[in-house]
Amino acid sequence: MDLVKVIPQRLYMLRFPIGQAYLWRDGEDLTLVDSGHAGAAPEIEEAIRSLGLDPARLERIVLTHCHGDHIGAAEDLAGRWGSRVVAHRLEAPVIRGERPVPDPVLLDWELPYYEHAMTVPQAPPTRVDQEVEDGEVLPFGDGAVVVHAPGHTPGSIGIHLPHHGVLFAGDCIAGVGQVMLGVFNVDREQAQASFRRLAALAPAVACFGHGDPLTADAAAVLHAASTAEPALP
Repeated sequence: MDLVKVIPQRLYMLRFPIGQAYLWRDGEDLTLVDSGHAGAAPEIEEAIRSLGLDPARLERIVLTHCHGDHIGAAEDLAGRWGSRVVAHRLEAPVIRGERPVPDPVLLDWELPYYEHAMTVPQAPPTRVDQEVEDGEVLPFGDGAVVVHAPGHTPGSIGIHLPHHGVLFAGDCIAGVGQVMLGVFNVDREQAQASFRRLAALAPAVACFGHGDPLTADAAAVLHAASTAEPALP
């Protein structure tokens, strides 16, 4: 796992072999957006300590959606440190293991990438302490706004920190090679509409589930990518 500074003293990316999570800091209080794969908790704790921070101050883990590379370590971390696990109401039953993960509708070119993604360890059933809806505000980042962004999965969310100009887009948007619509969607048209909605927030920094964060001209790049005719990579 790599630890990458995005905003000094505020935001860090935790990059795993597949996917990534983000650590947000409010003083000594910490929030994790997504949690990496199952078994990643010790690496995450080590990364937190390497910053001179205490994993016991991990107040919450916000899950953008139900896939294993995003929720895998959440149960372990929450059990160790008492963190609250947050997810959208529609995603919570899947994360808890009460419903199956919805199957994506794959384009032909997505098939080999999907086979690779399926090598991520299966996530254990994970508790969800707080089910959220569109527009709710979470107590970190001076007010973190939940943005329902369905399409990748029915309960996918983005998290917008308007006071800091930061957007966590989950897998609705990808930044691998180019900024584009995320892959493996259950409803591609709905996902494209969510992409446009997230882009309209015009963040200064955009953080993706896959690919490097966008820190330069983010608003313009997102707008152009969300309104362009979708193209194959």
